[in-house]
Amino acid sequence: DPPVTAVALATGRDEPLYLPGRKEDIAGGVYRALALYAEETRLTLGYTRDDSVAPGYLIHLENLCVDANLLALYRQLHQAGRRELPGLRLDVPLGARRGESVLVAVRDRGTFMDPRSRKDWWQGY
Repeated sequence: DPPVTAVALATGRDEPLYLPGRKEDIAGGVYRALALYAEETRLTLGYTRDDSVAPGYLIHLENLCVDANLLALYRQLHQAGRRELPGLRLDVPLGARRGESVLVAVRDRGTFMDPRSRKDWWQGY
């Protein structure tokens, strides 16, 4: 159990927010993650093709305005039985800031990690 499981990251006014980067893709050479859960102010991103929080890495984002197109697509696919979920690319905004900061939590195989780790996170790719 890490001492910290979420961190607030400052955001600029009207700053678009993008998928945390990574080299590996999960489909088609351009998709890096799936939107596993979306609502107006929160988003859960999975870095595998699985519709589950159990395998691989997950990023939870809170206190953002999720892009309206992404939210609509997520809701459509969720209503259709979740056979597919929105694939996310590095160059398409996920949304924009809602307040002064965005809350970020990281999980690996279901276990919350310390998001402050510079060994594991926040490195260039």
